[in-house]
Amino acid sequence: MNADKNTGTVSAKDAWYPPSRRDWFILRQLVSKDFKLKYRRSTLGVVWSVLNPLLMMLVMAAVFGSFMRYNDPSLGNYAVYLILGNTAFQLMSDATNQGMCSIIWASSLLKKVKINRYVFPVQKVLFAGVNYGFSLIAIALVMIVERVPLTWTAALMPFALVTLVVFCIGLSLLLSALSVFFRDVIHLWSVVLTAWTYATPLFYPFKILPHWMQVAEKFNPMYIYITYIRDVILYHTVPSAGMHVACLGFALVALGIGYAVFHKNEHKFILYI
Repeated sequence: MNADKNTGTVSAKDAWYPPSRRDWFILRQLVSKDFKLKYRRSTLGVVWSVLNPLLMMLVMAAVFGSFMRYNDPSLGNYAVYLILGNTAFQLMSDATNQGMCSIIWASSLLKKVKINRYVFPVQKVLFAGVNYGFSLIAIALVMIVERVPLTWTAALMPFALVTLVVFCIGLSLLLSALSVFFRDVIHLWSVVLTAWTYATPLFYPFKILPHWMQVAEKFNPMYIYITYIRDVILYHTVPSAGMHVACLGFALVALGIGYAVFHKNEHKFILYI
């Protein structure tokens, strides 16, 4: 029995259940399935997860480093600067784009099986995280070619990645809930991501921004996460306590809002998918 369309009551089938071994098993199976589907009938297979960030870095380095002369010595090694920013932002973009549609795509399964619905957006974020893991190989190759050393500060990078993944889970929960009721969210999010890309110093130096935008960047979560990653990998510095608090704060706020909206509305998903 599903939620009543008029009263919105929740039946046993549609109630929320605490995470179980079954949920973790389903998460692993879904991530594995997506991984196999992504590279099915591909000659190079998983190698594309390494080649894509490398090729994107080469194109952007040629365009912005040479033509637009953003190759500022103050940025450090520009190739590493680019690939660190691009791969982190791509993780967020892939995770939220996939997570946003996860409930809609799983409609046939949700109508047949009793399962915690949050599994689907979380699974998409974890899959994006797996792909990001392969992009670390591309980052390592660029650092070797450009002779950028890896120091002990790199040990802090997992903190940025874990909080970034939690941030993406929160966004995906929020977007997946909204997109069930308002399909326009799917189209709007692509516009938001485009604007967010250019509003974040991925390929240009922070200092070229006007003062008001420099102040606004403090409220840009992706700028915070990317700056943290660049600090520990490229600049070999330990981020300030404020940076640690900001990374954790953005992650927890996003997760709290995303979960609250998702949990409040998930019993009605079955009526709209």
